[in-house]
Amino acid sequence: MKGTKWHIIVSVVLAIYLVLPLVGTLLYSLAGEWSTTILPKSWTFEWYIQLFQDDRFFQALGRTVFVIAVAVILSIAVILLATITIVLYFPKWEGALKTIALLPYSVPGVALAVGLINLYANDVVNIAGTPWILFGIYAIIIMPFVYQGIRNSLYTINARDMIQAAELLGASKLQAVITVVLPNMKKGIFSAAFLAISMLFGEFALANLLVGGRFETLQIYLYQQLSKNGHLTSAIVICYYTIIVWITLFLLYLQSPKRQKQTRAIKQEMPISAMQNANLEGE
Repeated sequence: MKGTKWHIIVSVVLAIYLVLPLVGTLLYSLAGEWSTTILPKSWTFEWYIQLFQDDRFFQALGRTVFVIAVAVILSIAVILLATITIVLYFPKWEGALKTIALLPYSVPGVALAVGLINLYANDVVNIAGTPWILFGIYAIIIMPFVYQGIRNSLYTINARDMIQAAELLGASKLQAVITVVLPNMKKGIFSAAFLAISMLFGEFALANLLVGGRFETLQIYLYQQLSKNGHLTSAIVICYYTIIVWITLFLLYLQSPKRQKQTRAIKQEMPISAMQNANLEGE
């Protein structure tokens, strides 16, 4: 019991330490006047109204979501294909794949941005300063998170045995991967996607150096508003965290046991002919 109480106390203190700055930001975003008192003297939604009336905010949010979505899908598709192929069929090359996937950890962001600008700002391939360069660099910097999540998921479900069992039942290797391995890797894929999205939403240096104001993302918009109005900046940060929380809840919902049971129940109620047509279309 003493150990349990100690763990509870530590957890509560840690939660307060992590949540307190966010609470302070929320209060400041709702404060009309706050200088010499513990709590604001007056409350207002003026800063949120001002923010939601700014078309630049929604445009920057749309660009950010689009770039992150493309980068995450691209990175997951490439790493998923490479990891499944290497781990299942060429295990002796797994060390090389791991080195390549974890390599972005060893390269500083500023050095990476400068190198990319020098590489792609030429007469032949001139994509420096365009959103195209963000798609590629974002997909690369999240590779360590995506690789670890997918690799751990492969070993957790024991994919080799699953494929062998499916092949014994008459399935081809491609069918075994699509119908058996990938559905059992959903949690690992969603976890990798969540980590990647969280990292990219907080990334600023690369976006600022590579595209700057020419392709204003939410991070750049926040930086530009920082020196204008602290209350408005706090409102942006709260909206920023709210978006991340909603994305997190959505990903958790997709991999919740309740939803998976509902999906299985719907499939069981489908007519056999519809099931067969769905399988043929999936193949």
